[in-house]
Amino acid sequence: MQHALAAIGGLLALAAAVPPALASRPVRVYEVSVRGTDPVAAYPDAMRQALVRATGRRDAAGDPALAELVTDAARYVVSSHLAGDGTVQVVLDGPAVESRIVAAGRSVWDAERPFTIVVLSPPPTGAADDAALQSLEALAEGRGLPVTLVPMAVTDSAGQPLSGDALLTSAQRLGGDAVLLGRADPAAADGNWQWTLLTGFSTQSWNGTFEDGINGAADALARVQGSSLPLAEERTVIEVSGVASLADYATVERMLAGLPGARDSGLEEADGTTATFEVLIRGGAQAVERALADSTHLQRAGTAEAPLAYQFHP
Repeated sequence: MQHALAAIGGLLALAAAVPPALASRPVRVYEVSVRGTDPVAAYPDAMRQALVRATGRRDAAGDPALAELVTDAARYVVSSHLAGDGTVQVVLDGPAVESRIVAAGRSVWDAERPFTIVVLSPPPTGAADDAALQSLEALAEGRGLPVTLVPMAVTDSAGQPLSGDALLTSAQRLGGDAVLLGRADPAAADGNWQWTLLTGFSTQSWNGTFEDGINGAADALARVQGSSLPLAEERTVIEVSGVASLADYATVERMLAGLPGARDSGLEEADGTTATFEVLIRGGAQAVERALADSTHLQRAGTAEAPLAYQFHP
């Protein structure tokens, strides 16, 4: 008990030094802009765009299970009007559309999504910077992913690459929830980049164009948070072993607080190097397991379900 009290007290003392968990940003999934001048003709395309945003899946617009939503798009239109830029602005009935998506056996990506800091290395300058920003924002808007391009440092004062944790901490200080790092590939003649998505719970990498970068990030984040089940908030107990220092306690607390859909988290008990946390999260234990499936720092230990058991790797 003394160890637990000391750990809790130390964790509180460190709280000011640890970047707080950030609330994801709400996305207006069902407010869609379509090129054209005929509102009624724009409804099917508006629904296709909304389905991609709502499910987080690129193939949702042509998914046979969702074809009825496209065919009957007019039934789900709340309002529409012509804008002055040659587009039709369409607002769809989100709850009704989501109900049909779930009824079709498909998942829905929660509208509160990680604000993603995009960092390009080397950073573009001048007109190239503006073009990169516009391209990334347009691609991300189509996927329903909130992003911004930031010229953030990716090396330290000695020119050595910063760790993923250091990059994520810098992004959190700028108000971000995740980092999408794109490194120019000098060996690629087709404009490909080396992409790495850093979140508080996992790291994933792939190669490709700007479009591949945004699509890869949206795919990964939607897969973590998407669910065809009701997203009720549940208090979930998580047991973490390998927590050897106060800094470890603070790191694990920050990671759990940053899980998608987490509303509240805290240390409940500490015994030696094992700590028990409680997290209030949409989707409960299933949401925790889905979010941590690719984590390099927290790996599932055993098969116990109550509480969830993980091994911490600093």
